[in-house]
Amino acid sequence: MCMKRPHNYRFQNLFEEKGYTVLKNYLYNYLLRKAAIEKIFKDQKPERILEIGSGISPVMTQTTRIIYTDLSHTAIKILKQSLRRGGYVVADGAYLPFKSGSFSHTISSEVLEHLEDDQSALNEMARVMHPQGHLILTFPHRKIYYSNDDRFVEHYRRYDLADMTERLALAGLRPVDIKKVLGPLEKATMSTVVFCYDMMQKFIKKKKEKDIQKKPFPLMKSITFLFKWANRMYMPLAWLDARIWPRWFSTILLINSIKTEKIGERPSAR
Repeated sequence: MCMKRPHNYRFQNLFEEKGYTVLKNYLYNYLLRKAAIEKIFKDQKPERILEIGSGISPVMTQTTRIIYTDLSHTAIKILKQSLRRGGYVVADGAYLPFKSGSFSHTISSEVLEHLEDDQSALNEMARVMHPQGHLILTFPHRKIYYSNDDRFVEHYRRYDLADMTERLALAGLRPVDIKKVLGPLEKATMSTVVFCYDMMQKFIKKKKEKDIQKKPFPLMKSITFLFKWANRMYMPLAWLDARIWPRWFSTILLINSIKTEKIGERPSAR
């Protein structure tokens, strides 16, 4: 059974908002995830890369030997127009339209938590990889952190590290490196931002549409400038926060996994 997009698909609605597409690529947490993944690839020699669920903000943009996929036609259209490199395919992560063993590397950054059947997606990612291929994965860490910002972006779940390791093993993938990407400061920040956004939306609804749309371009230009530099200034603090706290407290983890020959085995207890 094909995985369907939720009826109220949050990102599809956001992709269609010009303001979101302008601001998304300046977010500090996106930039830190992107930097962490690019650092992993400094030690890799990829032949062909597949990025799953790229949306309008792919985390690998420094190569042409890549195919970007997303379930949203709108996102793929926007990405193709803005990036103009690599290949672009509208695809369901649980039913990838590629031959087995097609890619040396697969990237999945903040995707699995949006999928009802995350195991099928992991199995597919492993299937399309070469033997000994790599899956570079980032995901929201710690179930106890699940709160308003997770609900806002329609996360089905967050993961504890043991849960993710078991899912990877069932797909025939073995972690070879685990890195901290973001810490508890990120969780506090995004929860606060979502709360303020919800309050702002309630206020805007009380205004007339004509008042909201007056002189949008100068206003948007100012907001973009401030948003960009605020996020750039916040990045070092968020990076330091992730380094200081033990891994147990991390809100985003990165796992670099290698494809093994043994598929469907649970990791042994240690």
